[in-house]
Amino acid sequence: MKKLIIASSILSLFACGEGEKKEELNTSITLKPYPEVRKDSISDDYFGTIVNDPYRWLEDDRSEETANWVKAQNEVTFDYLSQIPYRDQLKNRLTELWNYEKVSTPFNKGKYYFYYKNDGIQNQSVLYYREGLEGEEKVLLNPNEWSEDGTAAMNGLSFSKDAEYMAFGVSKAGSDWIEIQVMNMDKMEMTADTVKWVKFSGISWYKDGFYYSSYDAPKEGSEFSNKNEFHKVYYHKLGTPQSTDQLIFEDKVNPERNFYAGVNEAQTLLIISGSESTSGNTLMVKELDKNEGFITLVDDFENEQNVVGYENGEVLLFTNVNAPNNKLVKVDLKNPSKENWVDVLPEKTDYLNSVTIANNQLVASYMKDVVTALEIYEKDGTFSHAIELPGLGSAGFSGDKDTSLAFYSFSSYTKPGTIFKYDMKTKKSSIWYEAKTAFDGDNYVTNQVFYESKDGTKIPMFITHKKGLKMDGQNPTFLYAYGGFNISIKPYFDVKTTVFLEQGGIYAVANLRGGSEYGEDWHKAGMKEKKQNVFDDFIAAAEYLKKFKYTSTEKLAIHGRSNGGLLIGAVMTQRPDLAQVALPGVGVLDMLRYHQFTIGWAWAGEYGDSETKESFENLYRYSPLHNVKKGTDYPATMVTTADHDDRVVPAHSFKFISELQAKGSDKNPLLIRVDVNAGHGAGKPTSKTIEEWADIWSFVLWNQGVTYLK
Repeated sequence: MKKLIIASSILSLFACGEGEKKEELNTSITLKPYPEVRKDSISDDYFGTIVNDPYRWLEDDRSEETANWVKAQNEVTFDYLSQIPYRDQLKNRLTELWNYEKVSTPFNKGKYYFYYKNDGIQNQSVLYYREGLEGEEKVLLNPNEWSEDGTAAMNGLSFSKDAEYMAFGVSKAGSDWIEIQVMNMDKMEMTADTVKWVKFSGISWYKDGFYYSSYDAPKEGSEFSNKNEFHKVYYHKLGTPQSTDQLIFEDKVNPERNFYAGVNEAQTLLIISGSESTSGNTLMVKELDKNEGFITLVDDFENEQNVVGYENGEVLLFTNVNAPNNKLVKVDLKNPSKENWVDVLPEKTDYLNSVTIANNQLVASYMKDVVTALEIYEKDGTFSHAIELPGLGSAGFSGDKDTSLAFYSFSSYTKPGTIFKYDMKTKKSSIWYEAKTAFDGDNYVTNQVFYESKDGTKIPMFITHKKGLKMDGQNPTFLYAYGGFNISIKPYFDVKTTVFLEQGGIYAVANLRGGSEYGEDWHKAGMKEKKQNVFDDFIAAAEYLKKFKYTSTEKLAIHGRSNGGLLIGAVMTQRPDLAQVALPGVGVLDMLRYHQFTIGWAWAGEYGDSETKESFENLYRYSPLHNVKKGTDYPATMVTTADHDDRVVPAHSFKFISELQAKGSDKNPLLIRVDVNAGHGAGKPTSKTIEEWADIWSFVLWNQGVTYLK
């Protein structure tokens, strides 16, 4: 048996008030031996480089042997966590902090207003509706009634014209697969319509049915790992079986392309968007009131674009063609080639995040150094005014084309969501809903700093902590980042972090290259052969926090999820001395084989893949699974994943922790926590999320040397 003696004969103040008796507590945690893991003699030849893959059998996540491995690993992990003396206390406090009413921004369809609400710790938010904004609040759909453990969730919804029908997706156990069901809104009852095996799809109504995208039904037993190919667009007519759904679009030549269908609000324009990776798309449109075919607006995957509006034969197109920070253009469908596009909102220095039409005006959401700015323009692009926001944070806007009543939400790292009602004519805001929590955000402060990465690039980072906190290098600190797929990490309230802040912790978020914080150029600077920039940006963030005495190596924890899990895996294998705790969550960790599972092939546009020599060599240099070194003192590590993750299959995490346990030293625990009956994260029930984060914070604080709670 291996023992990790963290401290002995120390003083404990378990939630004691000042002046209460301090009691002496002997603290040591016994780490059970890691399970014995079978190694196979499997290897691959990549352009003359032989790469061993001894744990490939763990890719079969439905085998009995893998299930037994998961059970044995969880026994070690949960035994370790159960010995942390304040684990239950953290869970109870996290539950208290989580238990506040949360309401989404309302949106209008027909005569109804809809919004989601969670009364506190419900596993899933409930969809409510009102007839008119001041009407009686009623429950429309309550996903908490769909499963006993709360693992069935709503995933997407769409309303027919005038909200006569509503179609919505249901996902189970966190899977990306959804089943579409339909409700008759006049009768407030379900129809017999059911559409299965839908994935990576919208639901878009047209007349008496809707468009959706799906794959062929997978083979039994391979639902969560089989490669997804030949995405198709269908039209389902109400009252008919799925077997008679009309095939609208498919590509029989290119199996690794996805297609999405959408219809504008007036149901006069059908839009087909195609993609072959996570960035860049083709775009075709069809005027539904004309007996003509599709008009191609973009026929390559070099840029990203989407339709914002359509009127009188002209399309308003949001695009980054010759505009890395995005712009809005007008396209005449009679002359749709790019040289005929006319700028409506030209590219600016700030990143244009989105454009919405409300009150027949354009609402542009910009990012200025990762902070939201909302600006209103007339339809010809003439500036009207800006909406004044309460501070440094993120805002989302919801409005209707033909009405002046709109809504916007605002939140920050210390303030939960507030929803404002906004009159587009009078330019006046008023609070429609304000969340109330047990967390006193007024006692905390968020500062934005800019630090230099390895190559001199300035990187922004938000740092949140208690006001007046002494910067002596001894503060427990949690550094989070993502850095990829053109996704920006904006400042927003996350109740999970509040329990750590209450313990005197510092929560830092670095806005690395690879995201969209400064447009497509920022994204491309962290892609493919430039992916190392992302890891360098993160390492520099950690060094900044230590240099300026926010924390020290012994007090630093690093975390990321999905692509961010790759980030943590790469950083901890490149710089095992960087932090005391590492938390790779649902990460892409086997960079040589990721593209062979589910939708992984679509990420090749971001990472490259091992099918070419140059790309293989780049991936092999940083692939976490392939850069674990024998005898190295890795940080205290808890890998997290889930058995139903069909986005980033759990084999990544299974193989990585096996390699760590086999090669890492005995200095720190190297554990994996496998959530059962859960997926990549979407739709995860509140109860499971609280349990997971109580375990994460327990592991973090304990390994940062925090032996009691304040």
